[in-house]
Amino acid sequence: MTQRIAFVTGAMGGLGTAICQAFAKDGYKVVAAYHPEFDNKDAWLAEMAEAGFKDFVCVAGDVADLASCAAMVTAAEAAAGPVDILVNNAGITRDKMFAKMEKDQWDAVISTNLTSLFNMTKQVSAKMAAQGWGRIINISSVNGVKGQAGQANYAAAKAGVIGFTKSLAQELATKGVTVNAIAPGYVATKMVMAIREDILKSIVDTIPMRRLAKPEEMGALCSYLASDLAGYMTGATLNINGGLYFQ
Repeated sequence: MTQRIAFVTGAMGGLGTAICQAFAKDGYKVVAAYHPEFDNKDAWLAEMAEAGFKDFVCVAGDVADLASCAAMVTAAEAAAGPVDILVNNAGITRDKMFAKMEKDQWDAVISTNLTSLFNMTKQVSAKMAAQGWGRIINISSVNGVKGQAGQANYAAAKAGVIGFTKSLAQELATKGVTVNAIAPGYVATKMVMAIREDILKSIVDTIPMRRLAKPEEMGALCSYLASDLAGYMTGATLNINGGLYFQ
């Protein structure tokens, strides 16, 4: 079988890294996309090589910009081949209580966390349908399911991810292309682990399992959704939050 190509946005963050590693272990050719303003590509590739992952293709671009997404996919196709698996993982936060939230904080989060799904998926979904196989995995959030004070922008975007997923899944169901969402709770990425110890403890205390998720647990779920064994699952939102919230 021809090696499948997996394209991951926000690839060099903690969650993106775990997803890339899981796909590499599964034998996929992985394209790691990152924003050019946060160019830690060389350090990231060195870290991956040290961990035994030496075959990633990297592309830079802005998921909030349609033309940039088209250019990234063109570069990915030239370097690796047509995209079989897309993970829309890139995201940002601009947290503030709504009364004090500025329009640019709203726009930035909606553009990066939600409009990006249109921008990226538009580049690959028709090609997946034409070949009769594809996987689109969208990263939502527990806060997109339950809401969160101070995150009206983020929660709205992540709720929108779920609506997008359900709608596109219906459109592609007869084409061999599945579309699913993952709604993670708190994950033990480097960024989260850098939170002040007392604040981190207060977060963990709200989680019934009394721990954060391991990034590898998120990677494993993406691995399953990308597999042939997940071919009958589409339009689903998989909550993986340690019991923090039940939908």
